[in-house]
Amino acid sequence: MKTFSELTTKIIECTRCTRLRRWCKNIAEKKVKRYHNWTYWGKPVPGFGDPKAEIIVIGLAPGAHGANRTGRLFTGDRSGDWLFRALYKAGLANKPNSISPTDGLRVTNCFITAVCRCAPPQNKPTPQELRNCSEYLKEELQLLTRKKTLICLGKVAFDTTLECCKELQLISYTKRPRFHHGVIVPFTNTLKIIGSYHPSQQNTFTGRLTEVMFDNIFKVATQM
Repeated sequence: MKTFSELTTKIIECTRCTRLRRWCKNIAEKKVKRYHNWTYWGKPVPGFGDPKAEIIVIGLAPGAHGANRTGRLFTGDRSGDWLFRALYKAGLANKPNSISPTDGLRVTNCFITAVCRCAPPQNKPTPQELRNCSEYLKEELQLLTRKKTLICLGKVAFDTTLECCKELQLISYTKRPRFHHGVIVPFTNTLKIIGSYHPSQQNTFTGRLTEVMFDNIFKVATQM
């Protein structure tokens, strides 16, 4: 893959996972009452951000009524509220929230992506679906030539990213590092991976992830 534009087109046109494509289209057609006036995106969602970014944020998948509705990752849902607020505080975004792809949000020195590009039922992509999608993350990582820090939101994103980086020969390990919030894996002088709890409602509503904990992840990343 030579350009982000080509990769974006490839991702949007992807039909590899029948279950996920059927699920996303069904959500886009039925909608929910609070978004009944929206025309849902309903397609695979590409990454976005600064192509010269040193900090790469890697999530799990589009939200059913977030990115699957708006067409931009972490845009239009509560996980995104947490993410963009943290990016804003860290000086990586020009505003602390994201409502739609036309809301004027810009991220600097940061690229946002996910290990699965379609909203999965119950937020649980299958291992095969993750494998189907891993090509896209690997191509993004190859295009992001200035990457230094990969922030993985959640265990699935952490483990999948490790596998992708190993396949690209960006890193090497015999025993896969274990995920926990705040873990920093310094593979080389130029590439580090940080693990964070995902800012899902399951984590934020229960207090498993606090705003201070999440903000600190990005504070550490910007100081590396």
